[in-house]
Amino acid sequence: MAVVITVAQQKGGAGKTTLAANLAAALAPTRRVALLDVDPQRSLTRWHALRAARGDAAPIGFSDVAGWRVTAELDRLRRAHDVVLVDSPPQIDTDAKLAVRGADLVLVPLQPSPPDLWAAEGTLKLAAEERRPARLVLNRVPSGSRLRESMEAEIARRRLGLLAAALGNRTAFVQAFAAGLGVTEAAPRSTAAAELRALLEEIQKELR
Repeated sequence: MAVVITVAQQKGGAGKTTLAANLAAALAPTRRVALLDVDPQRSLTRWHALRAARGDAAPIGFSDVAGWRVTAELDRLRRAHDVVLVDSPPQIDTDAKLAVRGADLVLVPLQPSPPDLWAAEGTLKLAAEERRPARLVLNRVPSGSRLRESMEAEIARRRLGLLAAALGNRTAFVQAFAAGLGVTEAAPRSTAAAELRALLEEIQKELR
């Protein structure tokens, strides 16, 4: 049975879809990976279509369903894959609850800003209600940002789970996504790829 990782965040622009795509692409060469797009914006669906059309990228299973079908589809994907990554809706609704309920780990990306942390509170509360482990992931972090330090201190003060690895605000992520790839595929020697690998390693430790 697969491990299910749900990427969830109420606030738009936190990089939820990009994070799910990059994690899937990094795992695809060595694992049977599937994506489930539950976000009505369907950005992950478009990314996967670009990837499938290339013909030179490691295969990733894919599905996009909503409503009562989410739980059944998660069960189906679990049986056929090693890892399932779920891109959940940018609001707490029934689909988001089902995506969180079915997760072995909930990742909550946020930029180092108070509004992102405030928005994350609802997702963390939902994960707690569903008794699912959740971890914050700092994403799109500006280089030399003092705000990151203050946000890390605030998160530590509130004893919220924050992964140590963070992803910078780097064009390599945008360029890779636009090509239907992950940054570890499009720019494997880049700083962005190194950050992604460090994050993936930490996530895998959380799941042991």
